[in-house]
Amino acid sequence: MTASRPRPRPHPLQEFFAIGDVCQLTDLKPHVLRYWESQFRFLSPAKNRSGNRVYQRREIELIMLVKHLLYTEKYTIDGARQRIDHYRRTGVLRAEARYALQHETIENLRRELQDILSILTPPGSVADTHQ
Repeated sequence: MTASRPRPRPHPLQEFFAIGDVCQLTDLKPHVLRYWESQFRFLSPAKNRSGNRVYQRREIELIMLVKHLLYTEKYTIDGARQRIDHYRRTGVLRAEARYALQHETIENLRRELQDILSILTPPGSVADTHQ
């Protein structure tokens, strides 16, 4: 009879993120996040005992929505603010924020895969012409 191995315990999902973590996740600079906090009232991360910003998951989703509206959809800050207010009034804010997060994730993966392909593909090959 063999002894069964203990099952690995599931890791709890991280609930709070430092500004450096958020910058890495969103590909934004800290000064951009701080500026957006001044422009979008719903972006107001709590501060820990040391006075550092700590973001929750839902705030990261909203940051990705703002990024999507500004950088992909090409809204102005005022236009993005109005669009988000519209999403809030119609009850689709959470769904739109999740969509933006998914869209940005897919686009980041696509860029990374293209970078990898360009490294692996010799210049002038058939795969090189399909990028």
